[in-house]
Amino acid sequence: MNMKQAKVAIVTGGGSGIGKHSALALLREGYSVTIAGRREAKLNDVVKQSGGDSKLISVVTDIANPDSVGCLFAKTIEKFGRLDVLFNNAGTGAPSIPLEELSFEQWAAVVNVNLTGAFLCTQQAFRVMKNQSPMGGRIINNGSISAHVPRPNSSPYTATKHAITGLTRSSSLDGRKYNIVCSQIDIGNALTEMTARMGKGVPQADGTLKVEPTMDVQHVANAVVQIANLPLESNVQFMTIMASNMPFIGRG
Repeated sequence: MNMKQAKVAIVTGGGSGIGKHSALALLREGYSVTIAGRREAKLNDVVKQSGGDSKLISVVTDIANPDSVGCLFAKTIEKFGRLDVLFNNAGTGAPSIPLEELSFEQWAAVVNVNLTGAFLCTQQAFRVMKNQSPMGGRIINNGSISAHVPRPNSSPYTATKHAITGLTRSSSLDGRKYNIVCSQIDIGNALTEMTARMGKGVPQADGTLKVEPTMDVQHVANAVVQIANLPLESNVQFMTIMASNMPFIGRG
């Protein structure tokens, strides 16, 4: 399979965690992959982990900036010729403090990355996918368990992840005429740098701290590949993948 024939994916937040593992899994599956993120050193580490595979490139990107997102997509098309899969994975959170103590800047920072960034990438993906031949492609949004239920003191993160569900549904509807399909994968307690703190206990709704079970992040990466590999006539609209015994089912 040469570079022009391989399916092409963009993974945001590709320098660590779920994004890194998903990008490498897609690469092993035969995809050409662009990883995007703010930290060049982290992106370079992923390229090194791939063994310097020529089908993996990195682009330093601020996904909250329209020009930076435009550059990400332009470099991907210049290198690989098309786009088949966008994994909107990049995300951030605010400090776990009471809602009334959050600053406007803390709120806006989460909205800009989690929601505006996903919209800007989706918009660029639409522009590419509707005009390529064959037309169409797939968008996968990282929704999180927080798209369903909040953790204490998480209003910016939870609000943006609920909004991602709306973006997923709108993208699915608006993309039909272009053969663009959109999925959402809601992930709970995958073991990454971000969730390592769960081994020391995380706040629960009753005010206590509780150690929560986690799962191997590779299971998430495998699920992303499974969705990506479906023909465009079929779609996993929503998938929840989580540590089996985490406190989600049975909350409240």
